[in-house]
Amino acid sequence: MNTPNSNNPVLVQAWRGGIVESAHRGALAIVDVQGSLHTALGDIDRPIFPRSAIKVLQALPLVASGAADLLQLTDEELALACASHAGEERHARTAAAMLAKAGVDVDALECGTHWPYNETAARELARRGESPSALNNNCSGKHAGFVCLGCQLNGGRQNLRGFLTGYVKPDHAVMREVSAALQAATGFDLSRSARGTDGCSIPTHAVPLRHLALAFARVGSGQGLSPDHARAAQRLRQAVARQPFMVGGTGRFDTRVMERFGERVFCKVGAEGVHCAALPELGLGIAIKMDDGNNSRACEVVLAALLQRLLPLADTDDVFLRGLADQTLRNWNGIEVGRLAAIEVDRG
Repeated sequence: MNTPNSNNPVLVQAWRGGIVESAHRGALAIVDVQGSLHTALGDIDRPIFPRSAIKVLQALPLVASGAADLLQLTDEELALACASHAGEERHARTAAAMLAKAGVDVDALECGTHWPYNETAARELARRGESPSALNNNCSGKHAGFVCLGCQLNGGRQNLRGFLTGYVKPDHAVMREVSAALQAATGFDLSRSARGTDGCSIPTHAVPLRHLALAFARVGSGQGLSPDHARAAQRLRQAVARQPFMVGGTGRFDTRVMERFGERVFCKVGAEGVHCAALPELGLGIAIKMDDGNNSRACEVVLAALLQRLLPLADTDDVFLRGLADQTLRNWNGIEVGRLAAIEVDRG
């Protein structure tokens, strides 16, 4: 059975009243560009669904194909193609601009619709008496990127809208390109893995943490990627470093970290407790999976602790990361009630 290893270590603890109230187990891999293990905790060879943590890998064909240049996509738009955004106005507006460049509108998106994750943005929509559209979906930028890729794959032929129909299906030309990029970057044979359907309706392939970390080491360095994919990875990382708000949004972990560290860190969270990161200056890639699927309460805390451990830091950067890796917990009255802290990450 492909179930979490019960021997995976506790990576995060929640403290209250001087005792551990909750514990979160998980696994993590840190790998260099040659595929050598720098750090391994827990079962890093069990295939897991990386979900949205690999959006940068899924965006490689958008740039490598020439579609991004053909449509003159901006840094904002390329960063949004790598995003799980909060559905704020700037996010929705940028996704709409990408679609317009491809010659289609929001009806081309097949990601589905939900209210913005950002409470202020959701309240503003409601105040205006409006309902959310697919542009507010946290994956609208990724899907707008798929649409732009489809525009290129269609080769200027008529009936682009017809060509794009069903682009989320595994056998569509767009998804074949995306899956091929994922396999090339991870070095993992996807025909050996389980395949599911992601929240935004595209295929999601199960890949071991060891291979996901390798893919992010490659994204950070370009080594081990084809020349076209290496150039695409660099372009996407630069776009995100210049426009980190687009990847998450107001107050989101990935945005906050990349606002501070720029091109030194590329990081991306995924559903069900997955987080991946590239550290270009060190030639390392990181992949984390929490057994209980916890995101902000667990995997982000672990990643902050790893960044604090691995990166050469100025004092202010160390303080910033410490606040994310060992968080004071407060109740609704602002009273300090405990702490949430990463542990075990110095072992392996």
